[in-house]
Amino acid sequence: MPVWSTRNLMRLAALLLVPLLTRCNAGAEPGQIPTVRARWEQRAPMPESRTEVSVATDGELIYVIGGFKRESGETASAPRAVFVYDPARDQWTSPDSIPEGVNHAGLVHLDGKLYIVGGYRENTFDPTGAVHIYDLATRRWSEGAPMPTPRGAMGVTVLGGKIHAIGGTVADPTGLEPHLHGTAAGNSVGTHEVYDPATDTWSRRAPMPTARNHLGAASLGGKIYALAGRVPGNATLTANEVYDPGTDRWATAAPVPTGRSGVAVVALGEYVYIFGGETFGAVSKTFDEAERYRAASGRWESLPRMPTARHGLGAAAVGGAIYVISGGPQPGFAFSGANERLVPAGG
Repeated sequence: MPVWSTRNLMRLAALLLVPLLTRCNAGAEPGQIPTVRARWEQRAPMPESRTEVSVATDGELIYVIGGFKRESGETASAPRAVFVYDPARDQWTSPDSIPEGVNHAGLVHLDGKLYIVGGYRENTFDPTGAVHIYDLATRRWSEGAPMPTPRGAMGVTVLGGKIHAIGGTVADPTGLEPHLHGTAAGNSVGTHEVYDPATDTWSRRAPMPTARNHLGAASLGGKIYALAGRVPGNATLTANEVYDPGTDRWATAAPVPTGRSGVAVVALGEYVYIFGGETFGAVSKTFDEAERYRAASGRWESLPRMPTARHGLGAAAVGGAIYVISGGPQPGFAFSGANERLVPAGG
């Protein structure tokens, strides 16, 4: 299995990112939004420390695939083991493997199947359009029609029985890694493509207004919310753009209070939640911020900070709580098996 030198990766990152500044120009300061009650609880950590994972749930179990894991010394590899977490028992198992290693992929559950959409191949930053489908009942893999625009670091969510893949990065014509470089025209995209499992076909929808990568997306109340992310130059964003499938149009909503990228986004109840993230520039850091957006009122609320700041993490809602899993505690290549549960007030 190929490996990537983290030393070389971070050297390239330093050359490209030092002169950059974080852009959070429309966001509110955390102190300007109300803080609501909730509590964090430590749960059984994932057996393998990873970052840039993909996470989904069938409503009872939580599935974690892909990403990077530390191999040895300063190298990392693309793990293929699927980890399954049972919140009721607070236990992990690893019943199967994915067909190929991917990182920065989309993962969703729909009608008893898991769909891995796009991402970067193995431990490279070579975008793929592959769709891998796992039947939870038969435990067998199959292939779906490939996504027309191969890309990674996009937002992927289910709405109305279809899978929406939004934004991300495409191949960089300069030959440099799109994950780090991101300066070539068109590298970050607003592309919005929709997969229909019933017909195994893709179609195009209105592109997201702000082309970006490392965003998060979730569906709530018949609409899609695309939050945060970054653009060429690695400037982080506070964008909150809302897609209405009935009109095939996007609207701009109240910006994310804390601009960042590499976030986890999930819907629960009447809220869209956003966790963690990272920023590069004069100050590079990971975030422990946890915030939620109430679509009905168009207002943001601040939650207690995550116990472990990280990026490249995943989140899933089960039983009225949210499980925030894995991710890197430092910007770039860092790894954890963190599994922290947020229980909103009243939960």
